[in-house]
Amino acid sequence: MLSRVAERIYWAARYLERIENTVRLISVYDKLMFDLPRSIGLGWYNLVTINSAEQVFHERYKVQDERNVVKFLLGDDTNPSSVASCLKYARENLRTTRDVIPAESWEMINELHLFVTDNIQQGINRSQRYHFLDGVIQSCQQIQGLLVGTMPRDFVWYFMKLGRNIERADMTTRILDAGVRVQMQVWSDEDAINSQQIIWGNVLRSLGADQSYRRSVRASVKSEQVVRYIIEDAAFPRTLAYTLSALVDSLERLPKHEAVLRDVRSVQETTLKTVDYSDLGEPMKDYLNDRQLDIAAIHSRITENWFTNY
Repeated sequence: MLSRVAERIYWAARYLERIENTVRLISVYDKLMFDLPRSIGLGWYNLVTINSAEQVFHERYKVQDERNVVKFLLGDDTNPSSVASCLKYARENLRTTRDVIPAESWEMINELHLFVTDNIQQGINRSQRYHFLDGVIQSCQQIQGLLVGTMPRDFVWYFMKLGRNIERADMTTRILDAGVRVQMQVWSDEDAINSQQIIWGNVLRSLGADQSYRRSVRASVKSEQVVRYIIEDAAFPRTLAYTLSALVDSLERLPKHEAVLRDVRSVQETTLKTVDYSDLGEPMKDYLNDRQLDIAAIHSRITENWFTNY
């Protein structure tokens, strides 16, 4: 297949995954705002920091309040990682590759675009935010379900799977980072144990992992066990271990994959060997940041290997 087609498919999958996970990240913060004591003073600007978007944010906004942050993440077309921007990029990539993807996926991405365009204000305003966020997640899952159920397992599929899982790995580290940052704010709270259960329960729900966590771990929600599960579990499709294994599976089915595969296997080894669950403060933040850098390096290797020859 042509390099430009492979790249567009790869990026379409990444943008669709980024849309869903950005919405999940906002959703977990929205729930934490209601569930945690006001004395904690949880700040929405953490979401900008987690997404490494401080410079872009400050070019547009002076106040770091809830409305500006949510607007920046959902509907700001000057933010290349906002839901609106990613949806525009995903549509364009799918439009230019319609001959290799199911026709229904193009129709569904247009329906999602119309839904977001018509209802973006609901997402920005708190009163109807849940329905908007839930609608975006459902639409993304419907598109993913269509692709999983109807695409032949050829090179197109494996480049799409590659994009989806590298984005999912990156966003999982960011959702974990959100939980770590909030936990660091509640350590001094009198009801810290209960607050930590609220935090990590919401992190699990934001990943759709609460039921599988309880089935696998068979224990109450505890910070260290939740972080360990999201990093190491080999069966749940949003953990770091699973997404890295899925990258290996996709790479092995693509031509000239050896260099990229070596990098991914190295990251797999580092991910499990260097993690320390005894301190979920700054050391864990640093660990997650290192994993994000590893994932960015894998993306660069993929680009050099397949997408720079046209």
